[in-house]
Amino acid sequence: MTGLTGSALRATIFIGESDLWHHKPVYSEIVHRAHRAGLGGASVFRGIEGFGASSLIHTQRLLSLSEDLPVAIVIVDTEEKVRAFLPQLDELVTEGLVTLDACEVVRYTAREVEQ
Repeated sequence: MTGLTGSALRATIFIGESDLWHHKPVYSEIVHRAHRAGLGGASVFRGIEGFGASSLIHTQRLLSLSEDLPVAIVIVDTEEKVRAFLPQLDELVTEGLVTLDACEVVRYTAREVEQ
C-alpha cells in the first residue's frame, strides 16, 4: 500500500517487553498480525525507563537493570482499518494501554525493491 495520505488513525500500544503470547513476545505478535491484516505499517520502540498502572518504575540503568522495559508499538492506517484491528489488540494486550489518535499522513512511500 503506497497510497496512504491524508487523514489517518494512529494506534499506540504500551506494554512490557517481557509480555508473552504463547511463548512469543506480544509486541512481535502484534506486528505480525498487523502485517497479515494489511495495515500500513507497525513499528516497535523500546523505552529506557517508564511506569504504568502498577506504578513500578522499570529502567535500563546499570544499577537497577529491569527485565521488563516499556515497549510502544505504533500502527498507522485509515481509521476503518485500525478500528477493525482493535479486537486483536483486545485479545493480545492483557496488561497495558492502547491509545488512538487522529493524525495526518503527509508522505508514505516504500523502498524500491531490487530484483
